[in-house]
Amino acid sequence: MTKKIAVLPGDGIGTEIVAEALNVLDVLKQEFGLQIETEEALIGGAAYDATGTPFPEATLKVCRAADSVLLGAVGGPKWEPLDYSLRPERGLLGLRSELELFANLRPAILYPQLVAASTLKPEVVSGLDIMIIRELTGGIYFGKPRGRRVNDQGEREGFNTLIYNESEIRRIGHIAFQTAQKRNRRLCSVDKANVLECTELWREIMIEVAKDYPDVELTHMYVDNAAMQLVRAPKQFDVMVTENMFGDILSDCAAMLTGSIGMLPSASLDKNGKGMYEPIHGSAPDIAGKGVANPIATILSVAMMLRHSFGDATHADRIEKAVIAALDEGYRTADIYSDGTRKVGTQEMGAAIVGHLRS
Repeated sequence: MTKKIAVLPGDGIGTEIVAEALNVLDVLKQEFGLQIETEEALIGGAAYDATGTPFPEATLKVCRAADSVLLGAVGGPKWEPLDYSLRPERGLLGLRSELELFANLRPAILYPQLVAASTLKPEVVSGLDIMIIRELTGGIYFGKPRGRRVNDQGEREGFNTLIYNESEIRRIGHIAFQTAQKRNRRLCSVDKANVLECTELWREIMIEVAKDYPDVELTHMYVDNAAMQLVRAPKQFDVMVTENMFGDILSDCAAMLTGSIGMLPSASLDKNGKGMYEPIHGSAPDIAGKGVANPIATILSVAMMLRHSFGDATHADRIEKAVIAALDEGYRTADIYSDGTRKVGTQEMGAAIVGHLRS
């Protein structure tokens, strides 16, 4: 059965990296019989420029009709003067909310070939393999009331609401425990229960959910300590689960342990396994159009799509092995380059991966 993929290149380097991911999909389609079709749509700043909104109704329609979504990146300084409601990031948040993509899976894996690219000592990061699970449709990014106002003293102030209900916490908890069961059966729940009532509830619910998974060891850690431990002794973690904002920050921190944020894919899933797949990095406007961006995170996001939404481990494995083979040959974009390796651009890296995919 043919699967439909909505393709949203977005802004900045999004168009460049998505192009390489589509080349990978095309090889799988033409030479290995992968049954897919793609349809492109606008999101973010590009959508605003064309339609006056960062999340057009036409884009939502395409995404609802698709079996999965492949996203590049959104945002850039060009659109920062816009009203908050019209900024590119609102398109991304709107997509997550409308499709109910509540579970964000962010693997942080350090490939042996890139140990030298990490800023941490090899003995600290060698063999790193962490899965960070972030609740994606609740918390302070979506909580209401929110806004800006002038208070009674005549001062400007901004306000946001951190809120989670029991069912939101419980459903991400089940995803986290089930993921831990497929790995090393260790789950660390990250909160700030000592000062935030909302995350005090988070911890209580995680403890309750743990009763359904007696084979998984559950531990708890405050977010400030978790950030410290990620750079002190990251291999102590296997699976981490946390709320939206904490997950946003910690997963970017974990990305740098792997040598570059350009190496990390992500999956955002709904309750039925339909997902949006994207690199965790941003639109990188400073290098957009220069052909130097790392496409690997986007290509690995395609592998996650095949595995998690389409149940196709065979083609996912092919992609991951092709990436490893290209790294083995010494191909490196600027963000992961080190002496003795071969510095290449976006298209060259993509071509190297496609070449190994074909072979």
